[in-house]
Amino acid sequence: MPPFLVAISVLATSQSAATFLGGPDMGFRGNLTYLASNIGAIIATLLVIKWLIPRYYQLKVTTVYELLESRFNATAKNHAGKMYLFGRVFASGARLYMAALAVAMLLFSNIEAGSVVTAIILLAIIGLACTMAGGIRSVIYTDAMQCAVYVTAALVVLGYLYSSLQLDLASLYAVLSEPLADGSTKLQLFDFRADFSSSGVFTVWSALTGFVLLNIAAFGLDQDMTQRVLTCKTAAGGAKALLSSALLVIPVMLVFIVIGLLLYIYYQRPDVFSNDASYSSSFNGEQITVFMYYVLNEMPSGLRGLVVVGVIAAALSTITSGLNSMASVLVADIYQPWRQRRKAATSDRHYVRAGQWAMLLTAVTLSGMAVLCFYWQQYSDMPLLAFALSVMVFSYSGLLGVFFTALFSQRGNSTSVTAALLAGFTVTLLLQPYLLQLISPTLASWDLGFTWQLCLGTLVAWLVCLTGKPRPEAQLVAPGPAANNLEN
Repeated sequence: MPPFLVAISVLATSQSAATFLGGPDMGFRGNLTYLASNIGAIIATLLVIKWLIPRYYQLKVTTVYELLESRFNATAKNHAGKMYLFGRVFASGARLYMAALAVAMLLFSNIEAGSVVTAIILLAIIGLACTMAGGIRSVIYTDAMQCAVYVTAALVVLGYLYSSLQLDLASLYAVLSEPLADGSTKLQLFDFRADFSSSGVFTVWSALTGFVLLNIAAFGLDQDMTQRVLTCKTAAGGAKALLSSALLVIPVMLVFIVIGLLLYIYYQRPDVFSNDASYSSSFNGEQITVFMYYVLNEMPSGLRGLVVVGVIAAALSTITSGLNSMASVLVADIYQPWRQRRKAATSDRHYVRAGQWAMLLTAVTLSGMAVLCFYWQQYSDMPLLAFALSVMVFSYSGLLGVFFTALFSQRGNSTSVTAALLAGFTVTLLLQPYLLQLISPTLASWDLGFTWQLCLGTLVAWLVCLTGKPRPEAQLVAPGPAANNLEN
């Protein structure tokens, strides 16, 4: 596939419905510090380009976890794939639920159980149809179109909101530059506080540590993203696509945050812009973001319909990539090795059919997880957006520790790989506030941001993986062609 088209596809996948809804909320409640986390993304991209992309092309892998098969054995690949699937079900399921909330609100004017479930099924069916029609090739093309749609929708909202304020750029800059109660401004970009709590995840120190690890995992170890890069003809093309996508994220994310900044003036600065509207965090008794509140209450119906299309486009770009990547891992890393151990006769057509069944299974699983999230949110105080953004840390911690061992040492074996994957998951789980509360009430106040949880979990997983003594026979295992036609 052409590198620039792949770059747009990676961008579309990284900018999920969570970003479409959560980006403006970040600008409304905070400032520009979220953009500083892209420093970590660019550093991570350069590291992935140097250490991982060439190895993947050298080994001609279908899934990134086949690198572990060449370094350790098939068991290591199998367990890494399962860890990825576990985290991806939660992350993609939560994102599907958030998209369904927005779609239900816009189509049915409520987010009752029946409306949300209908929206989940609608999104899952459309995503499944797009994915099964042509595999990763159709996913990349549709991603590009969907990206164009939801970015256009965001720009239209931004233009309409700007014209509503009737303020020139100099006046907007002056208002947003005014000091807030904590001494910062709405235009603050860099936060140098030594804050390791959840409120400090967007500091410079977090961007240079946890966000570097998070993006190495996202761009280099997560099949959801990396499968696109592997469709380029050469490693150089894949590197170009990956770096382009990391740079394109910055202006796109800025658009969503600026929408939030303008909504802050629209609702919170009556001294600058006076109107009859006031922001409420609920609609018909249901909690919604400021962006959704504005769309439902202030925008004309025609533009509101465009936003509906934009939300669906953002959701589908996440769903289609998740279906294809999870199906690839299910077939290439789990099902195909199982068939080979049984010495069962198979053909390329058999694996294509298996991939389609895997996509159907994945769609049903993600839909079930999205429905579960609806009821989970009714009884949990944890914001779903925070859950969706941080849930992959559970899987990433172990995967990072294992891949660092595979790339930069001669130690480790399939047993220590499995132990490291479990250790990374366990450390991250033990750092969750709701679990600390159960362990001891005195620990409940210990709030460690998810980027720092990732750093600690990765360190522990790496040390655990290093304890394994290398097995000479593991070096002789080479990855086979794993369901290449599935990717086509």
